[in-house]
Amino acid sequence: MRKYLMIAVLALTSANLALADAACDAKAAEKKLAGAAKSSFLKKCEKDGAAANAQKSCDAKAAEKKLAGAAKASFVKKCVKDAAPAK
Repeated sequence: MRKYLMIAVLALTSANLALADAACDAKAAEKKLAGAAKSSFLKKCEKDGAAANAQKSCDAKAAEKKLAGAAKASFVKKCVKDAAPAK
C-alpha cells in the first residue's frame, strides 16, 4: 500500500510540474512579457511552483508517517528544505 501511495504522489507531482510550466507561460503571455523580463518571470514562477509541490509532497509523507503537532511541523520543514534545489 505504501508503495502505491508513493507512486501516486510522484505521478501527481510530475504532472503538476508540467502544468506549472504551461501555467507560467500563460501568465507571462497574459502580462505581455518578453525578453529578460519574461525569462526572469518564468524562472520565479517555476521556482514558486516547485516549492508548492514540495510542500504538498512533504505533507503527504507526514500523513503517511502519522505525524502530528510539532513533530509534523518539524518533519515538513526539514523535508521542504531538503527538497529545495541547492543554490
